[in-house]
Amino acid sequence: MMHLKRLIVFACVVAAAGLLPQRLAAQDNPRLGTWTLNVAKSTYQQGQAPASETRTYLATDDGGVQMTADAVLPSGTKQPSGYRAKFDGKDAPYSGTAGDSIAMTGDGWASNSTIKSVGKVTQTTHSVVSRDGTTMTMVTKTASGRAISTRIYNKQP
Repeated sequence: MMHLKRLIVFACVVAAAGLLPQRLAAQDNPRLGTWTLNVAKSTYQQGQAPASETRTYLATDDGGVQMTADAVLPSGTKQPSGYRAKFDGKDAPYSGTAGDSIAMTGDGWASNSTIKSVGKVTQTTHSVVSRDGTTMTMVTKTASGRAISTRIYNKQP
């Protein structure tokens, strides 16, 4: 009887351990979810700050990330952008005013991205998600290294 109880306990532990990687995989990328731009805490050295912006990050089946952003300019004009890419440093299609491709390295916690237009670098962004996963800071620079913006995003529940 004792042997049967140990076998059942062992089976339960193995089953629980099998579920653990699925939960950890979802937690590996804190960037996933919806983020809103905190305009008051963000700074723009070039160009005008949008009136608002919402970014949504989704996991893709191939281990990458799909991002869609909807910015609203002060004039009321909507300015969408987006991509579907991996953190592998390879160019992927990008839709937005900054260029036509994006290459990313890093992970969901901290990453570097390079946006290109017709093969030429137009801007780079370093982004970091806070330890508690509630704030994302994105520092964007021109290809020559001049500051464009420091944007602060708050994760939505």
